[in-house]
Amino acid sequence: GGALLSQVYYKASTQIDFYVQWLLTGGTCRKKLALFMSGTHISEGIPANITNPFRTSIPEHSKELQPLMANTVPQTGQKKAQAPENSEQRTPMGSSSRAKVKAKLVRLVSYFAGDMAPFAEWMKGQFILIQILDWVLRGAAQVMFVNNPLSGLIIFAGLILQSRWVALNGFVGTLSATISALILKQNRGAIAAGLYGYNGILVGLLMAVFSNAGDWYWWLLLPNIFMSMACPIVSSALASINSRWDLPVFTLPFNILVCLHMVATGHYNLHFPQVLFQPRTSFPNLTWSELDYPLLFRSIPVGVGQVYGCDNAWTGGIFIIALFISSPITCVHAVIGSAIGMVSGLALAAPFDNIYFGLWGYNCVLACIAIGGMFYALTWQTHLLAVVCAFFCAYLGSAISNVMATFGLPACTWPFCLSALTFLLITTETKTIYKLPLAKVAYPEKNLIYFWKMKKEERAEKLRKAQEGVQEKEAQMGKEKEVKITIGSQEQEQKEQPEASAEKTVTGTSDEENSPENETVTVST
Repeated sequence: GGALLSQVYYKASTQIDFYVQWLLTGGTCRKKLALFMSGTHISEGIPANITNPFRTSIPEHSKELQPLMANTVPQTGQKKAQAPENSEQRTPMGSSSRAKVKAKLVRLVSYFAGDMAPFAEWMKGQFILIQILDWVLRGAAQVMFVNNPLSGLIIFAGLILQSRWVALNGFVGTLSATISALILKQNRGAIAAGLYGYNGILVGLLMAVFSNAGDWYWWLLLPNIFMSMACPIVSSALASINSRWDLPVFTLPFNILVCLHMVATGHYNLHFPQVLFQPRTSFPNLTWSELDYPLLFRSIPVGVGQVYGCDNAWTGGIFIIALFISSPITCVHAVIGSAIGMVSGLALAAPFDNIYFGLWGYNCVLACIAIGGMFYALTWQTHLLAVVCAFFCAYLGSAISNVMATFGLPACTWPFCLSALTFLLITTETKTIYKLPLAKVAYPEKNLIYFWKMKKEERAEKLRKAQEGVQEKEAQMGKEKEVKITIGSQEQEQKEQPEASAEKTVTGTSDEENSPENETVTVST
């Protein structure tokens, strides 16, 4: 009878709990009601301030039912405690989702921007002819320090717009140089990056531009192929010298081989006549009122196009787009370099036609790109250094042009090579002017990320060393304190020992005075 009464009390108390909760929340809890009626209720979600008066009156013999009623309020507390944990878990999940979106976006951009690394990995498993085509396109773009086949394809489109004959010679030159590097078993990674093709395309293009035999002179392809295949030989020889100072070869093989061909043939050659270059012998007729400002601003894209020997502004604009696809930093510095060349030409009173023709801009374009983020990590200091290098290259270009014209030769890209190598050899204690190791050079954005990671690691290393130094100091101070405490305790012990011996002496004397013998002597006396 007592057990039955306790069960009735328990069911009544649980149903009262349910109705109180239902009245407070205003909800419909049919599912919970079914659980209550079945006797398997665990009151979750009941406010902590609601108490049940019937729970205190459960008899002792109904303790087997206590697990059904116990821990009702603590469970609500556990649920409430779990809520902040879930919210804390949702926050990292949100950040991780943003990180995933960012990673997917970076992955998507890497398919066509930068050096197109995923495409390069995919090309490794393709047929060799397809790989060679990729290497040729990368070699065409590497003239502007761009390792991107899409940019190379756009550059070839600009060359076709300029002249199909010139574009054909450029393609033949790049292909010949790449095949020559394969035959010589040069580094396959350098070949795949187009580092053995860019001098070949310049040799092919400029041999066609400087030829006085006209377009579609098919015999010109013979010296084109021969000189282009010699590019890897000269590049390898110069690399063995420049590697001692961790310097690139730049376009020195192109300069050497084109000048060699032009000196060997000359203007009065029957088979391969060249354009005649002569030094100036009179003052140019400069009238500043006749300065054509539209042509002056047009010389900026023309200066970019003159890197490939093209004087078409539309071709230069296409080249700028190709640079922007791969690296916006490279594109900006190319435009800045061409503008600096134009300003320098006006400052040195150069003939207006030479400025309009972009001859003052193309060396400055290459110099500004090389220093502004390519071989130096991009900071505002290196950006200013790139601007200074471009001005220096413009002045050096004027000097070299005058000297080379006396020998009937063009300046080619000698000013760029000499000025860029000079600025790469400078030494400074400024930490923000950091020259990248040649093995780490990729494209400006990636170079900048590498520089930031390196600086972050340096700061972490300094912080770790500082913490270790603090810990060592604390340990040393602790040891010194222990030594001081030990010394102090020893001194205190030493002080206490004489006092203890004196007390013993006094105690011994008093004992002797109070001894029975002394008392006996005193009595007898």
